[in-house]
Amino acid sequence: MDDFVCTILNDWGLSEWIETFREQGVDKKYLYCLEDQDVGELISKVGPRAHFRKKLRLLKEEQNRNEDTLPLSLPIEQEQKNTTVQAEVQPSTSDGGKRKLDLEKFNKREPTPKRFRRSMSASLPELRKLSEVKNVMRHVLDKLHCQENTKLNSFLRDKIRDLKTDRRELVGVFGKTGAGKTSLINALIDERNLLPSGDVDACTSVMIKVEANMCNTKYEAHIEFITKEEWKDELWSVSQFQENTADQKKEDEDDDYQDVAEKLSALYGEEWKQKSSEQLMDPKYFREIPEFLQSTGKILSCETANELSAKMIKYTRTESNHGGQKGINRWYWPLVKCVTVKVPHDFPQHITLVDLPGNGDRNKSRDTMWKGIVGNCSTVWIVTEINRAASEKESWEILKSVSSLLGNGGECRDIHFICTKSDVIEDSTDHSADLQAEIIRRNIKVKEAVRKEFNKLHKIKKHFSDDSFKVYTVSSKEFLKPKVLSPENTEIPKLQDVLQNLNDSHSETLNYVSGAHGILSLIHGASLKKQPGIHTEVCEKLEINIAVQLEPVQKAIERACLVFEECLCEGVERSKSSCEEKLNNFLRPRGKSGSGYHRTLKSVFKNGGVHKPKKGKQINLNMKLTSFLTDSIDEEFRKTFPNERKCGPFNGVIDKFSLDTESLKQKYKDVKLQLIFLSTEEEKLKKKLNKMIRDQKKIMYNSLIETIEETMQECYKTAAGYSGPGMLEKMRETVSRHVRESKDTMFAEAKNVMMIHLLSLTVEILTTMNDTLNNSMNLSLRTDSQSIPDVSTELAMVKKIYNKLKNNSN
Repeated sequence: MDDFVCTILNDWGLSEWIETFREQGVDKKYLYCLEDQDVGELISKVGPRAHFRKKLRLLKEEQNRNEDTLPLSLPIEQEQKNTTVQAEVQPSTSDGGKRKLDLEKFNKREPTPKRFRRSMSASLPELRKLSEVKNVMRHVLDKLHCQENTKLNSFLRDKIRDLKTDRRELVGVFGKTGAGKTSLINALIDERNLLPSGDVDACTSVMIKVEANMCNTKYEAHIEFITKEEWKDELWSVSQFQENTADQKKEDEDDDYQDVAEKLSALYGEEWKQKSSEQLMDPKYFREIPEFLQSTGKILSCETANELSAKMIKYTRTESNHGGQKGINRWYWPLVKCVTVKVPHDFPQHITLVDLPGNGDRNKSRDTMWKGIVGNCSTVWIVTEINRAASEKESWEILKSVSSLLGNGGECRDIHFICTKSDVIEDSTDHSADLQAEIIRRNIKVKEAVRKEFNKLHKIKKHFSDDSFKVYTVSSKEFLKPKVLSPENTEIPKLQDVLQNLNDSHSETLNYVSGAHGILSLIHGASLKKQPGIHTEVCEKLEINIAVQLEPVQKAIERACLVFEECLCEGVERSKSSCEEKLNNFLRPRGKSGSGYHRTLKSVFKNGGVHKPKKGKQINLNMKLTSFLTDSIDEEFRKTFPNERKCGPFNGVIDKFSLDTESLKQKYKDVKLQLIFLSTEEEKLKKKLNKMIRDQKKIMYNSLIETIEETMQECYKTAAGYSGPGMLEKMRETVSRHVRESKDTMFAEAKNVMMIHLLSLTVEILTTMNDTLNNSMNLSLRTDSQSIPDVSTELAMVKKIYNKLKNNSN
C-alpha cells in the first residue's frame, strides 16, 4: 500500500478502512482496477461502501479527462503511478472544487540551460504515444469484459493488465558528513537550498530520495515513518540501560545508549529522562505528526524549493542544539524511515538519487531498507573532498564495506568517485588565469591518484571491472552561481549526462507499445478465418523449437551448478581450517587494550555480530567468518551473473534463446499475427527471466552470510549477557568455543543453502520458459476464437506507433 491510497481514504473520511486496504495490498495501481465486488469485500458497511464507490467513480472520470487532454509542456504519465495529471493544473483544493490552470504563474518560470532540458523535450513525443496506446488498451480491455468469459478472453485480459513499464534506476550517493553530498545533489537539480547541507553541527540523518514529480508542479516530500512498535522497542532499550547502570560503566561510554539518547533528546528534549517508555508514547508528543500514530505516510507540498526545505528540516536533520533553532522545538528525524523529495522540473523521470548513510542504521527497519536500496543501486557515487580524495580513508572504507552488497550481492554496474570543491586551492584567494590552470592540473593529478588507489583494491575488483570505475572533479558552488561562463569545467554537466543516459536507456514506451502490438495482433489474428491444419502444423514446429532451444539453457545452468559446488567445497575446507585464526585476530587485535575493546565487542555481540560506529569503519564479524566462502566464488559468480547487461546470465544463453518466429512468418502467412504475438511474448519472457535471475542471485549470494549470522546468534546473545569482572574473557571464550564446535557443520550448511537456492532457480527458469511459451502457443493457436471483439482499428493505430518507435530506436 502506498501514500496515495492512505491520503485518499483520509480525505474521503474512510481512515478506519486503511488497515484493510493495506492487508489486501491495494496500492495506487490496483485502486483504479477495483470493481464493485472488490469494494464489497473491502468495506463491509453499506454507507461507507456507497460513499467510496461514488468517490472512486469520480476519481476515475477525472483520470480519464486528464488523459484525454495531455499538456503540451510537462510530464505525462508514469506507469508506477497509473495516472496522468496535467503539469499546469494545481493540486486539488480541500473542498474538492475544480482545479484551475495557472499558466501565467508557470510561464513566469525562467528557463535555465543548467537543468535537464534534454529530458522532457526529448521524451515528450514518446510519452504522448505511450498515453495514446494505454488509452487504446483500456478501451480494448472494456471490450473484452463485454464478451463471453472464454479461456482465451481471460488470458487476453490478464496480458493487458500485465503490460508494465520499466522501474526506476537507483543511484546511491555515499560520503561522510561535510563531503558535499547534498550540495552535489542540489547542484544537479539546480536548486541551491532544497536539501539540507551538512556541517559540523547539523547533518542529514535519514535516507533521502530525489526523483521527478510526474503528477504536478509542486515540490513535495513524502515521509515514511518507522512503526510505533519499533519506537517502543527503542524506548524500552533505554529503560533497560537505565535499570542496569549499576552493572555497567558510565552510560556515556556506551555507543548504543548514546545513539538512542540522542534520538530521545531530539524528540522529547530533556523530558525523557524523567518519564517511562509508556509515558513517552503519549499522543501529545505526536500532535504534529498524527500519521506516525496512524501508521501512514506524511506528504509536505510546497510551491518553492526553499519553502519545502524549511518544512522538512525537522524530519531530515540532526542538530547539536535541539533548543528551538528556527522555532523548532521537536525534531522528528528519529521516527523517519525515509524521505522521498519530488521536484517538478525536468529531472529524468526514471532516475532516483538516494543520499545514503555509509554504514546503514542501528534501527533494524531502517537498516533493512538501507540494504535493499544499496542492493538495488545500478550506479553508486562515492563523494569526498578533493584535497584528500586519494588518501581519505573513510571514503574507501565505505566502498569496501558495501562492495559485496553492490557487486555480487547487488546489481551495481558503475562506481563513480566524485571529488568535490574542485575550484578550491587551499590558502589561495587568487582567481587569475594562472590559478585556473593550476586547478585544472591539480584535478588531473587527483583523478590519476584516485584511479591508482582503486587499482590496489583487489577484493573490490573481484566485483567490478576497470571500466566500471570513473572519477569526476566537481564544483557544486561554482555551478550554482547565477552566471557561469564555463559550466562544463565544474563537471556537473557530465554527471547530469550520466543520469540522462541512464534515463534514456529505459525503453519504457517501446516495451509497452510492443507488448500492446503483440496482444492486438493475437486478438485480430484469432478473429480471422482459420485454414484447416495450419495451426496444428505451426504448433508442432514451435514445440520442437522450444525443446531444442531449452537444451543449451539447461546445459549452461547445470555447468554453473557443478562449478559452484566445486568452488564452495574448497571454501568450506578453507573456512574450517582458518576460521579460528581469523576469529582470534578479531577477538584479540594487536594494539587495542582489553579495557577499551570490551565495549566494542559488547556492541558487536549485542547487535548480532555487527558494530555500526557513528564514524569510522564498520565491524562485521559475520562477514569475516564468511569471507573464505565468498572469496572462493566471487570471480565465478560475477562471470555467471554479471551486472553488466550487455552479457546476460549463464554466458548469455537465455538471451540467445529463439523461437525462430521470423522464418515461420515467411512460411505461414495465415498465422503471422499470432506469431507476432509469440515473438513479443518471447522478448517479454527474456526480460522477466533476467529480472528474476538478478533478484534471485542477490538472495543466493547473500544467503552465505545470512546462514553464518543465523548460526552465530545464540552465542552472540550469550556473550552479550555477561557483565562484571572477567566479562571480556567470558565473551571471548563463549564465541571461540561456539565457532570451534560448529565449524564442521556451519560452513557446509551455508554452502548447502546457497546450492539449494541455485537449484531452485534452475527449476524456476526452465519451468517458466517451458510453461509460458507452451501456454501462450496453445492459447494463441489452438483455442476456440469465439467471442473475440473487432480490434482492427486499434491494431492499425498501435502498429503505426510501434513501427515509428522501433525505427527511432534503431
